[in-house]
Amino acid sequence: MNFVIITHVQHIKENSKYYGYAPYVREMNIWLKYVNEVTVVAPIEKSKLDNIHLDYHHKNIKFKEVPNFNTTSFLNLLRTLFKLPFIVWTIFLAMKRADHIHLRCPGNMGLLGCLVQILFPNTPKTAKYAGNWDPNAKQPFSYKIQKWILNNTTLTKNMQVLVYGEWAGSSKNIKSFFTATYSEIKKESILPRSLKQKINFVFVGTLSIGKQPLYGIQLVDKLKNLGLDVQLSLFGDGVLRNELEKHIESNGLKNFIFLKGNQNKEHIEQAYKESHFLILASKSEGWPKVVAEAMFWGSLPLTTNVSCVNYMINSEKRGKLLSLNLEADTQLVYDLIHNETQYLNMCIEARNWSQHYTTEYFENEIIKLLAVS
Repeated sequence: MNFVIITHVQHIKENSKYYGYAPYVREMNIWLKYVNEVTVVAPIEKSKLDNIHLDYHHKNIKFKEVPNFNTTSFLNLLRTLFKLPFIVWTIFLAMKRADHIHLRCPGNMGLLGCLVQILFPNTPKTAKYAGNWDPNAKQPFSYKIQKWILNNTTLTKNMQVLVYGEWAGSSKNIKSFFTATYSEIKKESILPRSLKQKINFVFVGTLSIGKQPLYGIQLVDKLKNLGLDVQLSLFGDGVLRNELEKHIESNGLKNFIFLKGNQNKEHIEQAYKESHFLILASKSEGWPKVVAEAMFWGSLPLTTNVSCVNYMINSEKRGKLLSLNLEADTQLVYDLIHNETQYLNMCIEARNWSQHYTTEYFENEIIKLLAVS
């Protein structure tokens, strides 16, 4: 089977291997166990490898490089118009040879893939929609177009679209799905951490406006001012790093707020195991892996009510929703910290739920998806 992947993920080529964002590649490597030929259509960037990069594990992989593009300015729009014919043609040729087409959405390459796949109604297809499928969510117009095409059974045939959560108005193309990080052998009857010690908060993700890491810093700062022994470690990097460093320095927070940068999977796992709470004040998510990962290790998520988060935390039975009102959220967490019995029970609920979604379970579901090809 020639398994063709259309993705916007930036790749790095080094020593004849292709590297990409580790969580994405780690997931794709599970799919690739069950195909004998892989074709990736994606952009390549000239960057150095980092802890967040991982290579594809497959002996027969072909890479079709396409230029990166965006429409964030008029000049970029003009450049994109010149690039589009080549990109669309490359996608078309790859799909023509495909036994199974796999789209990664939403994204600019995902949008083109959604359009070109219409020409191949008889080819088995899957699409991983990693964003928020909520039809009422405020999203870019290009995202809405992708969702409309994928959901439309007249335009899109032989397609299984993997989305997070269950939503009204979904066609037969749509399949509620999940993402997994840890295997069965990682399962432990790990006990929640007592609150009668230093209380550890973690943030894991890109330091970007959408993830709102500053809100987590402000929340922990407020709790510190209320006399609690707390600290926050932020794992990840991004455009806001300098701004956050200045905020920490100017407000005298460096003794309990720590920017850890990008770290490998093992380092993040250990941080979850030692933490009491995960903070994710994100504006938008699909299936927030960090929420499920923290829960796996008995760390309680404090997160905004986006996408399928409320389903994941079972209407606040295994986590708490942030309102993004700093005073109200501070009181919410303060009260929970002073009710250790409730906290411990919620952590156990969170752990038990998350440990159901292992990579073995995920892999079995992938096998079923590929069985139709």
